[in-house]
Amino acid sequence: MKKIISTSKAPAAIGPYSQAIELNGTLFVSGQLPVNPTDGTMPESVEEQTQQSMENIGAILEEAGLTFDDVVKTTVLLADINDFAAMNGVYGKFFTNTKPARACFQVAALPKGAKVEIEAVAGK
Repeated sequence: MKKIISTSKAPAAIGPYSQAIELNGTLFVSGQLPVNPTDGTMPESVEEQTQQSMENIGAILEEAGLTFDDVVKTTVLLADINDFAAMNGVYGKFFTNTKPARACFQVAALPKGAKVEIEAVAGK
């Protein structure tokens, strides 16, 4: 059975998609931009943007009854691959026990001029 997961602790979807979908115990979290859900602002540095994107993912995981330990796969999109080390330094703080599989790509551009966007797949 498919279930939509939504929380006000993460930015609302800005298009025809859901924050996350749970299907048979697997949670598919849409790409999270580094948007503060309270005031809609976006921090400047890639480190701060990574922090905010991960906090947004964390809020969605929590709404689904999961944690970062339940994440099995992420995809990181960077506007500039030269930001990889800076992003990775912050990203790694969220995965202290189980580290998920991951892909990381440089893309031509991200919505709202973001430097990073991160999506995740999680499950028990």
